[in-house]
Amino acid sequence: MEDQQSQRQVFTISELNRRVRQLLETHLPSLWVEGEISNFACPASGHWYLSLKDSSAQVRCAMFRGANQRVTFRPQNGNQVLVRCRVGLYEGRGDYQLIIEHMEEAGFGALQRQFEQLKKQLSTEGLFDQHHKQPLPQSINHIGLITSATGAAVQDILSVLKRRFPAIKVSLFPTAVQGEQAAGQIVAAIDHANHHAQCDALIVGRGGGSLEDLWPFNEESVARAIFGSAIPIVSAVGHEVDFTIADFVADLRAPTPSAAAELVSPDSQEIQARLAGYSTLLQEAMGRIIAQQQQLLTHLHKRLQHPGNRLQQQTQHLDHLDIRLRRAMANKLERLQTLVRGESQKLGVQNPQLAIAHYQQQLADMHRQMTRSLNQQLQQNKNRVAQTMHLLDAVSPLKTVCRGYAIIRDQQGAVIKTVAAVDSGDQLKGQLADGEIRFTVNETNNKGL
Repeated sequence: MEDQQSQRQVFTISELNRRVRQLLETHLPSLWVEGEISNFACPASGHWYLSLKDSSAQVRCAMFRGANQRVTFRPQNGNQVLVRCRVGLYEGRGDYQLIIEHMEEAGFGALQRQFEQLKKQLSTEGLFDQHHKQPLPQSINHIGLITSATGAAVQDILSVLKRRFPAIKVSLFPTAVQGEQAAGQIVAAIDHANHHAQCDALIVGRGGGSLEDLWPFNEESVARAIFGSAIPIVSAVGHEVDFTIADFVADLRAPTPSAAAELVSPDSQEIQARLAGYSTLLQEAMGRIIAQQQQLLTHLHKRLQHPGNRLQQQTQHLDHLDIRLRRAMANKLERLQTLVRGESQKLGVQNPQLAIAHYQQQLADMHRQMTRSLNQQLQQNKNRVAQTMHLLDAVSPLKTVCRGYAIIRDQQGAVIKTVAAVDSGDQLKGQLADGEIRFTVNETNNKGL
């Protein structure tokens, strides 16, 4: 029993509340909660304290001054709000509560959040990129209107088109422009217009309204239908301050339906003024061309001559050419003759027979010089050989032998120089002036003479 008590971990209330707060803050991430405000209080500290409730439960909340200063409206009891918060615990009372970091009005705020999320998604996919935008055709003869048949937008567009260019053709593809069915009808109308491919441009839009009224033009299906259209689309939704997803995806955005009609339709008065300018320019150009042709005709008339005069001039010109040709040929022949004479003189000077005789004389001189040089070298070599033979004869051992001396050798041919090199009984050979003798040693005596 004492061991069990010693293993117990006992918490104080403060420690327990702190551990619970840490668990809540660690394991529950930031989340979104929607509910109705009640018990709203704003003390002098600037912090907000309130409860959020639904039909069957409520939870205490706190929003500190640093966060609530970014809220764009003043909360009141009964407001339906959407908050981003984290779960916490007020340790002083042990009350579980929500710490609010962001607050927006529900309904409008939810739609706005969906708008921003879809806008970010489509932008990431590249549906808003400028290089996907199709330019409007230079000449638009047929306009398609995708809008309500009974709305003010269609009347505004038709009024502008009638004023600017009554002859332009208009096709209406009637659709709902608000409500649950509107998005599907708009998509079907875009597909229908592309299938028939009769229109040069499409205007998709409606008049002004609340965010909820304009919501069909923020639907993803409508955005993708506009992006996939082969016909350029002008978005004309609401007023100038209203922006929808359709505005970002469309090839061109107009601030109002009337402005869209201005963008896609030519101005008949401007066209008439341009045609009048073209007519004036054409008349001036034709006048200049006629004047130039008249001047050319007058000039050609002055240049026109009788054919006989022309032939005489050509004959005289040919005579001049013939004289120049003959003179040029004579000059050319004289230059060639002079050149031939000069080359002949050069050839005579460079006659190969003279060169051959000169080289033969040089060869004979070189032969005499070579013979004289060889004889001198041969005599010098003979003299050196005679001197060498005389020197060899002077030191030859044969000279010594002729004076009565002999050269003693052993059986191997080695010269015996001392008595100590032989023993009694050795067979020796003696070289004399007129031959060789062989003898046996009987006795040796190494005493001097």
